[in-house]
Amino acid sequence: MDVYEKISELSRSIVEKCTEMNFKVATAESCTGGMISAAITSVPGSSAVIELGVCSYSNRIKQKVLGVSEKTLNTFSEYSRECAEEMAQGVLKLTGADFAVSTSGIAGPTGGTDENPVGTVYIGICSNKETFSEKIFIRSTERNVIRAESAKEALSILLDKICKASE
Repeated sequence: MDVYEKISELSRSIVEKCTEMNFKVATAESCTGGMISAAITSVPGSSAVIELGVCSYSNRIKQKVLGVSEKTLNTFSEYSRECAEEMAQGVLKLTGADFAVSTSGIAGPTGGTDENPVGTVYIGICSNKETFSEKIFIRSTERNVIRAESAKEALSILLDKICKASE
């Protein structure tokens, strides 16, 4: 199964599980540029599940719309666990959704640093009960590969958190 088929499968499962549990989701995406919300909204019935998708590429929007603190951006950068967590918390607060997912990272092919090379992505998941983040590394310099693999991983983590909450 290729990455796009997996993204579709995960999105269908998220919509099914959220519909069953009456859960709402929201997204705050930077490096994935809306791929996560596009994948979820491609599923019939997703309007009962998704509240909002924010594509927050600029730090200005991360601050003004999602409430990411200037201190976080200055201390840790937009490519950090802290930023991903604040993005997810911000869109959760903005929407009142049950779950929020965020991505921030370096899709390349340029822009990487020694600390955060191209392919480094931070995924944030937030619910009313917890905030979780994970750093992943996609071994590629191809922008669309990094974006798709990051979206797939974010959807997988989101589905896992939704399933655990419904137990």
